Amino acid sequence: MSDGFDRAPGAGRGRSRGLGRGGGGPEGGGFPNGAGPAERPRQQQPPPQPKAPGFQQPPPLRQPRTAPPPGAQCEALAGSQRPPRPGALPEQTRPLRAPPTSQDKIPQQNSESAMAKPQVVVAPVLMSKLSANAPEFYPSGYSNYTESYEDGCEDYPTLSEYVQDFLNHLTEQPGSFETEIEQFAETLNGWVTTDDALQELVELIYQQATSIPNFSYMGARLCNYLSHHLTISPQSGNFRQLLLQRCRTEYEVKDQAAKGDEVTRKRFHAFVLFLGELYLNLEIKGTNGQVMRADILQVGLRELLNALFSNPVDDNLICAVKLLKLTGSVLEDAWKEKGKTDMEEIIQRIENVVLDANCSRDVKQMLLKLVELRSSNWGRVHATSTYREATPENDPNYFMNEPTFYTSDGVPFTAADPDYQEKYQELLEREDFFPDYEENGTDLSGAGDPYLDDIDDEMDPEIEEAYEKFCLESERTLHRDCDQMN
Repeated sequence: MSDGFDRAPGAGRGRSRGLGRGGGGPEGGGFPNGAGPAERPRQQQPPPQPKAPGFQQPPPLRQPRTAPPPGAQCEALAGSQRPPRPGALPEQTRPLRAPPTSQDKIPQQNSESAMAKPQVVVAPVLMSKLSANAPEFYPSGYSNYTESYEDGCEDYPTLSEYVQDFLNHLTEQPGSFETEIEQFAETLNGWVTTDDALQELVELIYQQATSIPNFSYMGARLCNYLSHHLTISPQSGNFRQLLLQRCRTEYEVKDQAAKGDEVTRKRFHAFVLFLGELYLNLEIKGTNGQVMRADILQVGLRELLNALFSNPVDDNLICAVKLLKLTGSVLEDAWKEKGKTDMEEIIQRIENVVLDANCSRDVKQMLLKLVELRSSNWGRVHATSTYREATPENDPNYFMNEPTFYTSDGVPFTAADPDYQEKYQELLEREDFFPDYEENGTDLSGAGDPYLDDIDDEMDPEIEEAYEKFCLESERTLHRDCDQMN
């Protein structure tokens, strides 16, 4: 009975059987020498001796739950060439071959011959199909667009395809403008050599800037750069002149567009915002070399605002609010320099629209917020005034951080008191008695000062009496506290 408790599950189940312990039969459990998954292997036992005919053999124990399938039990013996050493990993961790099929024949032999001639299992080798010479991988939807611009326009059959591809690239990646615009301008200088090519270039940029809402700012920057770096200047006009002529074509139908259908108004609003970006970004060099803005665009924006307010529907008013938020501060400064009151007239017109127009409540709130923004100088921080020395007359907080002094009678006074000068002078005279002492009593005078040598260290009788009285009272208080604690 005790012998059964000294063995791990599955050990010693092949007693008096042909395969011995740990055989390939169902009772062997599939582990060499009958060892379980967590049992250290035992030394090889001699073959069992035959027992008396009258001795009844015990029935075989059931197979443990942790045993491998019966098909893999015979392969466990073939997984090693020699018996396992003490402390080695269990054979279960080693790779096993697939279960034998019906065509495979496992020779019947005893445990000694099985361990003497084990079968070696060769792990399958997976062959990779990857190659170092394979083409470079790009995710779907990705295009290596930068290389095409570095190589020039050889891969593009027409100017239209090259320019349109570059405009789409700027729309998706506006941050690449600074790094690629120079190469783009150089390519155009080699391609745009006729009036028709220049006119086609202007039309492509204009359509992109007015059809894509987020491209109006980038389109204005692109127009400003090309107006200064394109070398072609035909008789019909340079790039900037052709661009302004194209904008004038749309400007002349402003009244009909503001009263048109929804699609017409939407296209007109895109033109208005693009013209506002052009006014802010298009730089024109004057006769003296100074950089200024185009006055013709300033006049055009004023008339466009009139057209929008003449038909006060919601989308027209929203476009006017966007335009004034974009250019309001610059327009007002320019009008003030010329002595004009155009911004005052626009604000008055906005207030009339809020009172009379049948626009929605949200649009009226936008207009009121715009008026409030203009009253705060368009959100700009005012410049700090010229520095002036603070005085009690021009600074109400002049005495706020002044220190507090005390007279000889203990009365506090500050610099705001009318008799401050007299009291402060008296304070200075009292401090003259101790000119070489800091506030903490540190002696700053040199050794042998005749003034300090004449000072007597003895206390005044009145002060001495008060000091003794203070010491007695302190001692009594200390005793009384101790008694209360006990």
